Amino acid sequence: MPKDNFIDPRPYSRRVVDGVEQAPSRAMLRAVGFTDEDFSKPQIGIASTWSMVTPCNMHIDRLAELAAAGADGAGGKSVIFNTITVSDGISMGTPGMRYSLVSREVIADSIEAVTGAEGFDGLVAIGGCDKNMPACVMAIARLNRPAVFVYGGTIQPGPKNRDIVSVFEAVGGVAAGTLSATELKEIESTAIPGPGSCAGMYTANTMASAIEALGLSLGNSSAQEAVSAQKQDDCRRAGSAAVNLVKRGIKPSDILCKEAFENAITVVIALGGSTNAVLHLLAIAHDAQIDLSLDDFSRLGDHVPVLGDLRPSGRYMMSDLIQIGGIQPLMKVLLNEGLLHGGCMTVTGTSVAENLTEVGEYPKSQSIIRSLGNPIKPESHLAILYGNLAPEGAVAKISGKEGRQFTGQARVFHSEEDALKAILDGTIVGGDVIVIRYEGPKGGPGMREMLSPTGAIIGRGLGDTVALITDGRFSGGSHGFVVGHVTPEAAVGGPLAIVEEGDKITIDSDKKTLNLDLSKKERTARLKRWVPPAPKVKRGLLAKYARLVSSASLGAVTDIEI
Repeated sequence: MPKDNFIDPRPYSRRVVDGVEQAPSRAMLRAVGFTDEDFSKPQIGIASTWSMVTPCNMHIDRLAELAAAGADGAGGKSVIFNTITVSDGISMGTPGMRYSLVSREVIADSIEAVTGAEGFDGLVAIGGCDKNMPACVMAIARLNRPAVFVYGGTIQPGPKNRDIVSVFEAVGGVAAGTLSATELKEIESTAIPGPGSCAGMYTANTMASAIEALGLSLGNSSAQEAVSAQKQDDCRRAGSAAVNLVKRGIKPSDILCKEAFENAITVVIALGGSTNAVLHLLAIAHDAQIDLSLDDFSRLGDHVPVLGDLRPSGRYMMSDLIQIGGIQPLMKVLLNEGLLHGGCMTVTGTSVAENLTEVGEYPKSQSIIRSLGNPIKPESHLAILYGNLAPEGAVAKISGKEGRQFTGQARVFHSEEDALKAILDGTIVGGDVIVIRYEGPKGGPGMREMLSPTGAIIGRGLGDTVALITDGRFSGGSHGFVVGHVTPEAAVGGPLAIVEEGDKITIDSDKKTLNLDLSKKERTARLKRWVPPAPKVKRGLLAKYARLVSSASLGAVTDIEI
C-alpha cells in the first residue's frame, strides 16, 4: 500500500502503550486484562451509560458487554467505562430536574475526558435516555475519532398501552375528579413494565431516530426494543463496525455534514418528534462545527410533512412502529421523494442511499405511518416562532389538533411548581395563557421540562383551551398548545420578564409569531423598571452551568465563547 494511503489504526493508543517508556502504562493495563497481543490492537472505548437510576438504562451493562465482544471479535481491544445518567421521569416537577439538561454537558465532558486521557482509537457509545443520548453524540463529534452510537432501545408498553405520560396525565385526572386515587395507583403500578426508554415518540425515541438519520447508528438501531434479540445483535455489530471505521479511517467529520443534519431534522419532523430535538441537534452541530440554526428547522419544516401517527399527539407507540419495519421504510420514502440527501456517509462505511437499497415498503394495512399524499400535517409540527416575546426565537409543538392560533390572557408564574398548583386547584381556566418564566438555561438554572404542568392540563381536560409558554422546555411527552425555549430568556432580560397578569398574548403557528399585545413604548418602560432576580444558586455545578451556558437558541451549550 502506498505510504500516502496508509491508515494508522492505532493513532492514539500507540502513544499510550508503545515503547520502553510506556512500560508503566502497559503494567496498569495488564492488571485489567490486557495480554501482549492486545497492545498491538486498536483500542475501542465502550462508553456505557448503565445505572439503576432509571429503567431507561438499567440493562445497558449487558449491551456494553455485547458491544465489547463485537469489537474484540473484529480485531480490536475493547475497554468498557461508565458515565452518569439522571432520570427526567423521576426528577420531573422537582428541583432535581434542574440537573437534567446540565447532565448532558457532564456526560459529554466525561466521555471526552476518558477517551482523550486513555488514548482510545475508536468509540462505541451506548445511550438510553433523553440527555445521555445527545451527550454521547456531542462527545463523538468533539473527539472526531471513529465511533458508533447505539440506542439502548424502547420500553415495551404497559397494559392498555400505558406509559409514563399516562401517569402524568392521570395526576390531572385525579385533580379533575375523573379518576380515583385507586385508579391512579393502578396506572402508576403498570405503566413501566421493564427496561427501555419511554414508549412514544418522546425525546429518547426521537433522538434515536435523529442519530440514525445523521448516519451515526447502524440501520434500524433506533427501532428496537430494549429487551430484544435485535438489540443484542445491534450491539455486537456496532462493536465490529467501530473497528472497521478505525481501519478505514472514517471519522465523524466524514459523516456529520450539513446535509446529514438536514436528514435528521427531516426524519424528526416526519415522525412528529420532540421539541428537544431542536435543542440537541443545535448542540451536536456546535460540537461538529456545522453551521445549524433555528431557521434551518423552519426552512425544512415548510415542505416536510408529519407522517407518523405516534404518541404523544398520535395513537401509536414505538413498539408498534418496530412491528412494521422501524424508520428505514420511512427514510426510503423520503429519499425517493427527494427529501433526504442520499449521498451522506454513514457508520456502515456506505451512504444513506446504499443502506436503503434493499429496504422494503411498510405493510399495506398499517396506519402508523401515513403516505405523503395523506399526511397528518402537511408541514412541520415544530414551529419556530419569532415576535416581540421571542426576538431570538421560540419552539412550539403544534400538531394541528389543538388549533393553529391561540389568543388569551397571561397567567404569570415564576416557577413550574407554582403553575402546577394553579392548574390542579382550578385557578387556570379556559382562555388562559400560562407563562412560566425564570426556567431558562441560566434562570432555572438548567431549563427544566414542563411535563408536570402540560400533563395536568391534558388530564384536567384543558388541552384545547389553555396554552403554555415558557423559557424552559418540554418533555417529548408534552402535547397541547405549548411554546418553549423562548429566547432571550427572562433571567437575562428577555421580554418574557415583563409580561404581567392579564396581558394579551397571541400564538400564531401560521404566521410563526409569538407576540405580547403591548406597545413598544410600554414594553420599553417595563424593561427599564425590571430588576434581575438574584441567582438561585451561587456555588457548585448549577452555578458553574449558569455562568457558562449559552442561549437555548444556540443549543444551550457551555463552551460557545471559549
